[in-house]
Amino acid sequence: MGPALAGAINFIGRDALYGRNWGAIEHHPFLHFELCYYQAIDFAIARGLSRVEAGAQGEHKLARGYKPVITYSAHDIADPGLKRAVADYLEHERREVAEIATILGEHTPFKRHLQPETGSQAERDMYNE
Repeated sequence: MGPALAGAINFIGRDALYGRNWGAIEHHPFLHFELCYYQAIDFAIARGLSRVEAGAQGEHKLARGYKPVITYSAHDIADPGLKRAVADYLEHERREVAEIATILGEHTPFKRHLQPETGSQAERDMYNE
């Protein structure tokens, strides 16, 4: 085995694996996906964890089996002017993120479980098989 070329940091929770950072000293196609997604999924399955939280952002995660999930963070901003500006930005950003999550959620590779009043009977039958 040669020298380490890349690594990923994940934190284990009670029922989830939380992916948070990764890095590489060389570029290798698809290495990011192998380390950050596929290895994390294998690890979680082997340990009976119910899910892998791969972190914020990334439409590319849909093709790797991750559904959009809203994430949260907490920050303390001491400067009052900056605090107001960030709060204003976040008010708009939250709406945008929620809308994008909804749109992306419609394009996951998983079956959709439609509510009885949603879609035609043929659509409900197709998605709930």
